Amino acid sequence: MNQKIAIIGGGAAGFFAALSVVQHHPDAEVTIFEKSQKVLAKVKVSGGGRCNVTNGCSDIDELIKAYPRGGRKLKWAFKEFNTTDTVKWFEDRKVPLTLQDDGCYFPVSQNSQSVIDCLMNECRKGEIEILIGKTVEKIRPLDGKIELTFKDEVLIFDKVILATGGSPKTSGLDWLAELGHKIEECVPSLFTFNMPNESVKELMGIVKEEVITTIQGTKLKGDGPLLITHWGMSGPAILKLSAFGARILSERNYDFKVLVNWTNEPNLNKVSDEIQSIERAHSNKLLANFKPYRIKERLWLHLLDRAGQASTKRWEELGKKGFNKLLETLTNDTYEVKGKTTFKEEFVTCGGVTLDEINMSSMESRVVPNLYFAGEVMDIDAITGGYNFQAAWTTGFIAGKLS
Repeated sequence: MNQKIAIIGGGAAGFFAALSVVQHHPDAEVTIFEKSQKVLAKVKVSGGGRCNVTNGCSDIDELIKAYPRGGRKLKWAFKEFNTTDTVKWFEDRKVPLTLQDDGCYFPVSQNSQSVIDCLMNECRKGEIEILIGKTVEKIRPLDGKIELTFKDEVLIFDKVILATGGSPKTSGLDWLAELGHKIEECVPSLFTFNMPNESVKELMGIVKEEVITTIQGTKLKGDGPLLITHWGMSGPAILKLSAFGARILSERNYDFKVLVNWTNEPNLNKVSDEIQSIERAHSNKLLANFKPYRIKERLWLHLLDRAGQASTKRWEELGKKGFNKLLETLTNDTYEVKGKTTFKEEFVTCGGVTLDEINMSSMESRVVPNLYFAGEVMDIDAITGGYNFQAAWTTGFIAGKLS
């Protein structure tokens, strides 16, 4: 008799798990249950509608550093299915990918629909049933099988893969806690910083390509591009802080100070030497007319204002006090954060089913036999850059082996 396999969740991890089941168990009867009216919703909006399929990092030791939670335990999993395997998987199915300068892989089409169409086509080939608007109300082990209770029916499966995604609240996973699983507290992970009281918002749209960011009073550190928005700051340098500091910032109720080093040079003495050399070489130029560290004009004028220096002043007129103030502003510019905003439409959570209760070589629950996990329902999340999708592909692939 053919195995009946249920996949709960119609996102990236759920679809990939279903396709892996078909690949490894061709005779299995596979059904995907999605509670909403849409499948692959996050795939659709990812990367501004282009879908950041994965990252170009192929070194597993480096790859796991992108995961504030779960990286160490994913190490073995990535040996089973990694970024290189993901690229090959999609390209073998007529979805060519392109590697961008920032290390992110996107479809050559620059359209997430290419990825969605591929996954849907593969499901049709594998005769995978997809049911939308089907919410699982209860899950129960039953005589070596798994019983799923829906609003209108009760179904029994040989094995079940849970790929329901992250939950905004820990209480959203109470149904798994009732099965005996420990749930790590769920809080937002990838988010941008709101700065309602800071004038920097007036520079919305400006990007500083390389900065270093820190959270005052912590060891948290981010780097990379910083984007100024109409509500505050975003970009990789900020999103890294939000990911690695998810729990700390939640405890602070998203009320803290972020420090920005606009020079991207961690050595303060080197920055000091650079400014002194500018003073000597461009002494007769106005401060406004020589912008160090590739700082754009509007941002440079903003920084001069924060340093209390008139843009009409000449470099030779800076003086020791002005020099020190400018140095401080360039390397340790402080902004008050009051709140957060979800990063675009891509909701990512820190928290979920604790990895200690999951066999990471098979993704099977150590608490409930024949129950498997894939994707963000587990306590796994990453920084932006295709890493979260990679975790979905990897865990889905392994869970689908049903080993």
